[in-house]
Amino acid sequence: MSLPPDVPLSVLDLAPVAEGSTAAEALNNSLALARHVERLGFHRYWVAEHHNMPGIASSSPAVLIAHLASVTQRMRVGSGGVMLPNHPPLVVAEQFGMLEALHPGRIDLGIGRAPGTDPGTAKALRRSASPLSADDFPEQLTELMAYFGTPGRDAPRIVATPAPGNRPPLWLLGSSGYSAQAAGILGLPFAFAHHFSAENTLPALELYRSSFRPSEELTEPYAMVCAAVVAADTDDRADWLAGPGGLSFLRLRMGRPGPFPTPEEAAAYPYTPMEREIIASRRGSQIVGSPETVRRGIEDLLAATAADELMITTMVHGHEDRLRSYDLVADLAGLGRRESPVGTP
Repeated sequence: MSLPPDVPLSVLDLAPVAEGSTAAEALNNSLALARHVERLGFHRYWVAEHHNMPGIASSSPAVLIAHLASVTQRMRVGSGGVMLPNHPPLVVAEQFGMLEALHPGRIDLGIGRAPGTDPGTAKALRRSASPLSADDFPEQLTELMAYFGTPGRDAPRIVATPAPGNRPPLWLLGSSGYSAQAAGILGLPFAFAHHFSAENTLPALELYRSSFRPSEELTEPYAMVCAAVVAADTDDRADWLAGPGGLSFLRLRMGRPGPFPTPEEAAAYPYTPMEREIIASRRGSQIVGSPETVRRGIEDLLAATAADELMITTMVHGHEDRLRSYDLVADLAGLGRRESPVGTP
C-alpha cells in the first residue's frame, strides 16, 4: 500500500555537520541530496537559517539556495526559512528577487519571525542592542512585501532591484499560533514546524484555516506540515540511526551544541532518567521505522492534519543512510509514478 497520491512530498534540509566531518562536506552533501531527491520526484527543497550552531551548516539560506537551484532543474528550492528579524527587509527582497530572476518559477521565500539563534548571536546579526520584539514582525513583513510590488502595498521610495516583477511565492513559517493567524489574515500559504512543536500543530492549523482570507496569492488556505522522518529497512535499524538526533537535541538544550553525533556515541551516552523522558517525548512526534511503520506514521499525520503538503526532514549521521531514507519514502509514495503537482503555491 502506498501513501495518498494527491499530497506533494518535499524536503527540509538542515545541512547537518556530522561528527568527524566538516561544514564544507555537509554543504556538498546538501547539493548531492538535492539532485537525488529531484530524481526521486520530490516537489520542493528548503533550507533553514541557523547561526552559532556547529552542527548545522546552513547559516546563509540565499547563498545555499543559489547553489541548489544551479544543480537542479525542475524542483522548487527555497528557504525554510529566512528569519526576518535578522535581516533588513530590503536585503531579503534584493536577494530573493535576484534568485527568482535567475531561476524563474522555482524559488520559494519562507519567512520566520524568530532569530533562529541565541540572544548574543542575534544581537551580532542585527548590530543592535535593542531586544527582539514580535511587534516588529508585521512592519518588517509589510516592508518586505512592498519591495516586491505586492498589490495593495504602498510602493517604497527605494527600488529593490531586481525584486519588482520577480517575487517568489511568499510563505509564513511557524511553530505556534502567531504566524498561523498572520498567514491566514494575509491569505498566504503556511508551513508548520511539526518536527519540533508537535503539541501546537493542530491548534495552529485550525487557527490558520479559520482566519484565512482569500488574497491575490490564494483563494483557499494551503498548509504544509514538516515532520521528522527516519526510514530504514527495519525498525531496529531506523531506531539506531535516529538515536543521535536525541543526543543532539539534549546538547542543544544544555547550551552545548556540537557536530551531529554518531549512532555509537548516542548509544554509549549515560542518559539520566529525565533525559530519557525528554528524548522519548520528542520521539513521540517523529516517524521512525521500517517502510511499513513509516507509511502508517505518515498516513496518521496526514489524516490528523489534513495537510495539503508534507515536508520531511531526515537527520542521521551517515549521508548514505539519509539518501536511503528518502529512497524508501519516495517508493512508499510512488513518486516516480506521479504527475507533477498542480495548484501548489
